[in-house]
Amino acid sequence: MTRPAIAFAMQPERTRYVLTPELLTRFDSLGRVLDQHPMTDFGDTRANRLLAETEILVTGWGAPLFDRAALAAAPHLRLIVHAAGTVKGLIDDCVFDAGVAVSHAAEANAVPVAEFTLAAIIFAGKQVFRFRDFYASDRDRTRTYLLQGQPIGNYRRTIGIVGASRIGRRVIELLRPFDYQVLLYDPLVGRDAASALDVEKVDLDTLMAHADIVSLHAPSLPETRHMIDARQLSLMKDGATLINTARGALVNEAALIERLKTGTINAVIDVTHPEVPERDSPLYDLPNVFLTPHIAGAVGLERTRLGEMAADEITRFIEGKPLRYEILKRDLERIA
Repeated sequence: MTRPAIAFAMQPERTRYVLTPELLTRFDSLGRVLDQHPMTDFGDTRANRLLAETEILVTGWGAPLFDRAALAAAPHLRLIVHAAGTVKGLIDDCVFDAGVAVSHAAEANAVPVAEFTLAAIIFAGKQVFRFRDFYASDRDRTRTYLLQGQPIGNYRRTIGIVGASRIGRRVIELLRPFDYQVLLYDPLVGRDAASALDVEKVDLDTLMAHADIVSLHAPSLPETRHMIDARQLSLMKDGATLINTARGALVNEAALIERLKTGTINAVIDVTHPEVPERDSPLYDLPNVFLTPHIAGAVGLERTRLGEMAADEITRFIEGKPLRYEILKRDLERIA
């Protein structure tokens, strides 16, 4: 393939730094960029003109659904590279059935999520948020001195990882230099594979009961909905912390709020279900909750990794090499 026609589809306001000037130059060296401005609607006149020529489509956050109509408008399409995480809800099954190759940058997006998780684990172990609140409230160090003498900190703590996904595995890797015992729950990972990861494979009940910090990294699937329910939450020991950077639907949120209201556990929550909690949700106000607006994934300059990975995949495709991060239709049943 020589100088294939390349087009983009994503929401510019949500994908700043994905297509940097340097990357746009690189894309144009790989192929023929039809228009540097991404499509936001596959049904308008401009999109029809671009899709008629497009051989490689780079999508990102906010891209419209690429459905049968879009596919029909793109008769030369050979590859879609999603410069973001999941392609679910963005690419119709007909794309795979038509033989169009699909790849994504979920591996690049996993990097900041794992980094965020590591920071959350360290801060949770050290009770950083309680220290902050005590110090700001009291304007002296009486309570902070007392807290320093409690059994807190990160030495020889037990971390429970739920899900050996790409992010879960990255978190496990980042935890290796620390003095942690790491437990893993993942029914798809055998004991030999767990041993290779240098973690202890356990069932979910054991993990919830023994971990000082539980971090969720399972995909959101029908069978994982509310996998962390009232019973699982009741197993957590007093002072433990639940971290969720995966998907809100993994947790029975009502049950979590009830346990949090007792003040016996803490939570670092980056994702909820619904994705934005109701305005009167206790999650905004509970002192033992650190709530963030789904920022663990790539934000700001971190997004450039996504564009770089897309360019790398296009390079491999043009050179006839196997894609590193190709998604097959059968993969959709188990990925986030």
